Amino acid sequence: MRNLTIISLAALFALAPIAEGQSASFVVSQHGKPVGTAGFRFVTTPFGYDSTSLAHIKMQGLDYALSKTEQLSVSNQLLDVKLNVAVNSSAASANAAPEANSADPALVLKISANGQQTTTRLAAHTAAVFLPDFDPGALETLLSLAVARNSRDLWAVIPKKAGSVVAVQLATLADEQGTLDGSPLVVHHLQATIGAAVTDLFSGPENQLLQAELPQPGFAMVRKGFVLTPSSRPGAPPPVPKDEPAN
Repeated sequence: MRNLTIISLAALFALAPIAEGQSASFVVSQHGKPVGTAGFRFVTTPFGYDSTSLAHIKMQGLDYALSKTEQLSVSNQLLDVKLNVAVNSSAASANAAPEANSADPALVLKISANGQQTTTRLAAHTAAVFLPDFDPGALETLLSLAVARNSRDLWAVIPKKAGSVVAVQLATLADEQGTLDGSPLVVHHLQATIGAAVTDLFSGPENQLLQAELPQPGFAMVRKGFVLTPSSRPGAPPPVPKDEPAN
């Protein structure tokens, strides 16, 4: 099994000029406390897009690193993806691509973890996003697919165990307000139910991912320079005085 190679976000985003694509960096937090960083870069190619995602979280009980490279068509259809993940020094890798020359089209997912390799044929969908944990690039792709598909017939490929494909249901909530690098902007709020997990997505006028409140308890990814006003989740209630009983 190959070891995961970690590249700094700064080095990744210096590989190509901004004019060739789009990129963003995020702070990963748990209960408002920064615990890591994440980021993505999309570069336009003659056939679609090359995408790279990185994430690194280091906190008590969790040392997590992700590195993903992906090729997408002009319609954001998955063509090929390679994923490396390390969780508390345990490494795993995955590769997925549509099956070629098959009468029964499928997405072939190969996973190597814990000294074992599995190959799974998954149902192929034209609007499917490859979605590992803490991957802002995958969520950015989901937003693009949602616009193109009017938030319908969306799917997520989950690279865990032998792999699975689950439906994605999107609900549009009321717009909110925020600032990006100090400039005010309207913030669109979507709630994505991915299988049984719920992720709140906040995006800007150009459909760019600004913030994601993740299904992992208390975790969020916030684009650097972005502030949601007011914050999306209310703070904890004030403590009850000792001489006053709680309701």
